[in-house]
Amino acid sequence: MELEKSYHEVYSLFELCEKDPLILAEIVECLQGLKKKIEKIEIQKLLSKEEDVKNAIVSIHAGAGGTESQDWAQILFRMYQHWASSKGFKLQMIDSLMGEEAGIKSITFSVNGHYAYGLLQSEAGIHRLIRVSPFDTNSRRHTSFTSVFVSPEVEDHFEIDIRPNDLRIDVFRSGGKGGQGVNTTDSAVRITHLSTGIVVSCQQERSQIKNKEIAMRVLRSRLYERHLKEERLKKQVIEDSKKDISWGNQARTYVLHPYRQVRDHRTGWNGSQVEKILDGELDDLIKAYLNCQFTGKWVSGED
Repeated sequence: MELEKSYHEVYSLFELCEKDPLILAEIVECLQGLKKKIEKIEIQKLLSKEEDVKNAIVSIHAGAGGTESQDWAQILFRMYQHWASSKGFKLQMIDSLMGEEAGIKSITFSVNGHYAYGLLQSEAGIHRLIRVSPFDTNSRRHTSFTSVFVSPEVEDHFEIDIRPNDLRIDVFRSGGKGGQGVNTTDSAVRITHLSTGIVVSCQQERSQIKNKEIAMRVLRSRLYERHLKEERLKKQVIEDSKKDISWGNQARTYVLHPYRQVRDHRTGWNGSQVEKILDGELDDLIKAYLNCQFTGKWVSGED
């Protein structure tokens, strides 16, 4: 076992340390590497559900507030970009709608990597930002809200019954970046699943056929997530389904003024390193969420 081998290497170096003090620096480096391996194994033990290992499809939607919330949506997207890059995951754009002045109205993307969904499920919910607005000439404090939705990507062989007569498919001209070929033809696709009201769209490709394939992939993912939630409720995996729904309304608050703090309202985790978190250092927040999910010990209420 790799972990056991690393332990014996450190132990052997420790025995040599008395004879050669210069080995101490090497021991510290080995211990740091061993700690990272242990933390990785601990996280994987918490990711025990079948869907945890899958890729993730993430959607970010700016809330009310115009440019303020759209800028906040773009900050969150950047945070997930940095996090995915630090994990060696691949981020692929699916659909986006930019703000008129700045930021993003909505964006959907996939994060491809081992356990991407299991790790990112902690991000689902409403994210609140409190800061002095860079768009307010009077430098007043503003509160912005943005919603994040995360679902596991579904393999083609997984059977999800999608009836053709339950779909409304609309095509339209793309309004996003992508060159003349994208913007001058009706290549963008919007699919509405009539029985659930789920709406997905894609305008990233030049081909209408490819956009439809990607949109169907997102729809399958959303329906799969819906199926998983129904199963969890039936099996009472979630200790209190009503409480879970209320938590989903307020996931996390990021305060940049008058003090600096990030607080997760579901786990009670809080820290002052807001800049690092917004730069993608989410591991502590993710671990706290997975621990609460594993133990069922959530924090009730919010500040």
